[in-house]
Amino acid sequence: MQPYSTTPQAHAPRRSRRATTVATLTLALALLGTGGGLAPAAQAVAAPAAQATAAGPYDRGPDPTNAGIEAVRGPFAIAETNVSSLRVTGFGGGTIYYPTSTSEGTFGGIAIAPGYTASRSSMAWLASRLASHGFVVFNIDTITTADQPASRGRQLLAALDYLVQSSSAASRVDAGRLGVMGHSMGGGGTLEAANSRPQLQAAIPLTAWNLTKNWSGIRVPTLIVGAENDTIASVSLHSKPFYNSIPASSEKAYLELDGAGHFAPNSSNTTIAKYSISWLKRFVDNDTRYEQFLCPAPRGDRNISEYQDTCPHS
Repeated sequence: MQPYSTTPQAHAPRRSRRATTVATLTLALALLGTGGGLAPAAQAVAAPAAQATAAGPYDRGPDPTNAGIEAVRGPFAIAETNVSSLRVTGFGGGTIYYPTSTSEGTFGGIAIAPGYTASRSSMAWLASRLASHGFVVFNIDTITTADQPASRGRQLLAALDYLVQSSSAASRVDAGRLGVMGHSMGGGGTLEAANSRPQLQAAIPLTAWNLTKNWSGIRVPTLIVGAENDTIASVSLHSKPFYNSIPASSEKAYLELDGAGHFAPNSSNTTIAKYSISWLKRFVDNDTRYEQFLCPAPRGDRNISEYQDTCPHS
């Protein structure tokens, strides 16, 4: 076990975000109140009704608590719809998870890619959990299970483009608030996507694998999750070099799972979910209510062997 540490770094002010007027938000709520045009969901998942206490234009759901973001389900009831690979180009189809209510407005969109030889089923637990906290999440299959990180990065971006332009959930997604995630080679693809599309709001590579170690061009707020006992994408050769290469002027954090292996992201994991939710809320939604879970850096959590960050976030 490595010593638990925090390493604050200086950083420049974060990118400005698109302003949203009260009038625009009111119109959006009126137009989206029924979630118009979305095909009936394949499966609905019950959850407690979400109560808005939002102060920011993109705050969604009740004021967060530690217990709330560690729970298996968040405050939004969700449903899902499958997208056939025969209906899309540039990626292998997937499953879209989304909140059933749009009474609070549109949501940020997230695309998730699996690892080498894996399918979307390996990340389904996380996709549905994120959606229940107020995101439209596209859990994708890749064109082939052997696709390398650069290809997976392009596929993540193609999936986001489909999500906001052509999917049955498009009316629920704010095209200006998008993020990417992925496991292993999908995590390597997450870095590729963030590097090539700086307009993204957040990136979360999970035990990522990529032969490229220098990501000095990334400007997207990036949370890198490594695993202490990973023998496939060791933190010394992958996660830590990735983190160190991202400039200190970008918002970034490094979380190392204590005693975990490479496949930790493939099954329900409270630590991964908790900090992924917090990171996506903070940077995709610009919801400062979640800052408390990221800054100051978490301390005393036995599930985390090391944590570094650029706190405080601007």
